[in-house]
Amino acid sequence: MKKIYETDPWLEPFRGVIDERHRQIAQTRAHIAGDGRLADAVNNHIYYGLHRAADGGWVFREYAPNATKIWLVGDFNNWKRTDAYRLRPVGEGNWELTLPAMFLRHGDLYKLYLEWPGGAGERIPAYVTRAVQDPETKIFSAQVWAPETPYRWKNERPGKRPNPFIYECHIGMSSEEEKVASFDDFRRNVLPRVAKLGYDVIQIMALQEHPYYGSFGYQVSNFFALSSRFGTPEEFKALVDEAHGLGIAVIMDIVHSHSVENVAEGLSEFDGREDLYFFYGPQGRHPAWGSRCFDYGKDATRYFLLSNCKYWMEEYRLDGFRFDGVTSMLYWDHGLGKDFGDYRYYFDEGVDKDAVIYLALANMLIREIYPDAITIAEDVSGMAGLAAPYEAYGIGFGFRMAMGVADHWIKWIKEKSDEQWSVGEIWWELTRKREDEKTVAYAECHDQALVGDKTIIFRLIDKEMYFAMRKDSQNLVVDRGIALHKMIRLVTAATAGDGYLNFMGNEFGHPEWIDFPREGNGWSFKYARRQWSLPDNPDLRYGGLEAFDAAMVRYFRAKRILSEPPRLIYADEEKKVLLFSRKSRIFALNFNPTGSFVDYAFDCPRGTYEVVLSSDERAFGGFGRVTRGERHESLADGRLSLYLPSRTAFVLEKKRK
Repeated sequence: MKKIYETDPWLEPFRGVIDERHRQIAQTRAHIAGDGRLADAVNNHIYYGLHRAADGGWVFREYAPNATKIWLVGDFNNWKRTDAYRLRPVGEGNWELTLPAMFLRHGDLYKLYLEWPGGAGERIPAYVTRAVQDPETKIFSAQVWAPETPYRWKNERPGKRPNPFIYECHIGMSSEEEKVASFDDFRRNVLPRVAKLGYDVIQIMALQEHPYYGSFGYQVSNFFALSSRFGTPEEFKALVDEAHGLGIAVIMDIVHSHSVENVAEGLSEFDGREDLYFFYGPQGRHPAWGSRCFDYGKDATRYFLLSNCKYWMEEYRLDGFRFDGVTSMLYWDHGLGKDFGDYRYYFDEGVDKDAVIYLALANMLIREIYPDAITIAEDVSGMAGLAAPYEAYGIGFGFRMAMGVADHWIKWIKEKSDEQWSVGEIWWELTRKREDEKTVAYAECHDQALVGDKTIIFRLIDKEMYFAMRKDSQNLVVDRGIALHKMIRLVTAATAGDGYLNFMGNEFGHPEWIDFPREGNGWSFKYARRQWSLPDNPDLRYGGLEAFDAAMVRYFRAKRILSEPPRLIYADEEKKVLLFSRKSRIFALNFNPTGSFVDYAFDCPRGTYEVVLSSDERAFGGFGRVTRGERHESLADGRLSLYLPSRTAFVLEKKRK
């Protein structure tokens, strides 16, 4: 396999840095696993925390090198520090407690009480696998979770996803009711919709326990604990199992980029010192997020986070991860205020090399556990080699998020009139990616739906959505918005990556924004839900958008459209027409707001071409000017002549003789 600097001449000046980075990754891997597998060497989650002992009793262990005394306190001892529940030091900062079976029961609440030089306090164990919040006091506690009957898995993982179609979702806001939805709610009501739409991966946000619901799951306190606000571990396993049975892979949005600053719930100042897992001083605190920053050079941190990956994959049979906040991990300045317009930013002293090593090891570990795993990096910097294989001297992610695409759509919609849109610029910005790295493209994800921003449909239609989305209403603003919503999704999916992502509800143009319950909105759930009744209502126009999304995803998957790169045929700036091919299909898009073109001819291989997908079908909220099944014969000179209605996109497939 060629090295990344052998395929990209711009990387040649950094050959030495890349070679040294590769050597350090290998060295650190050997430090942890020797000549064996990382997956066999990383087992902190099995050693630490609360577990059943071989004799049926309990064993609890914690890593707290700065502690002088530790007790287990909880329901079982009236939250008092008693000798029977006092941990003993066993060396190297480790503490241990063994208990008879009768001393703890399933459902008991507990914490640790630690003493350290100059202080003391209650803490939730670092490796806790279940934490629950008191509905009255809002205080979190660890909970003994040992049901008599373990979950019995029914379905195998669905296998490799070389070109994933990802449905990004949040369990809590997945119900139409104004509440925190559960795993069971999602499994019963949303999972069948995802399967019907044709997506083959769900990416679930906010699974790791977080004290503040409104953080969208990004302020994690308990890294091994499934958020109890959505249900039990068994209910989540049932969701994953059923998804696998439907042929849908399940990945989670994993947060290893930072940790909540809270002392009572999280890891911050766990044993009285601020740098147990984090950097000491200002480097240990994120200037923009108000959270704690991991020191990836510490063995304690590496083992903690690597074990975390292994735990989620093995305990819940996940199919991979989307790593959040990778840019913040990679750079000492977290990438804040930097444009990354020069390759040197990827290799100079501004890079946290330990973070690079950790991410490479995490990818190795994940694929040792499950070779077909999906790993995606959320990185805005564009670091070269991030999604290149380790064998090519890359860091090893399977995909990177094409984060600039959504920003460009916002810019074009917000800052330019339709007449000013450049189809050449659209093509350039959507296809501008590293050839040696796979990307997951999206027109919008959850970021664009949050308060302070707007979804694409809301930018296009705005207030007209409140009173002009009925099929019997005539509104040019709505017509424009619906047409462009479909075109934007089609051209993004067809050009910008090797996978495609959509956030829950955006497929049908979910109105308004996402705003979680908070003091500023009276703790309302009104905007923290999904209104599934909108596309299901035959009198409204949302259903057409949903139907188009399903047809697009299903066609792309069936024909493996994303398995080959797109190729430009013609970008007509005057007429606003974009023509390109992918996997031998021709994509024709007319972005012109007023002009429709008859007999629009262009060069293509001779043959008969059939329309297999059209944004203008009436079933998709269009006007029926171009419909599936229409056939076009190439002319004698080898050119194909088409009718291109304004604001319409369609796909042509060459028919075999």
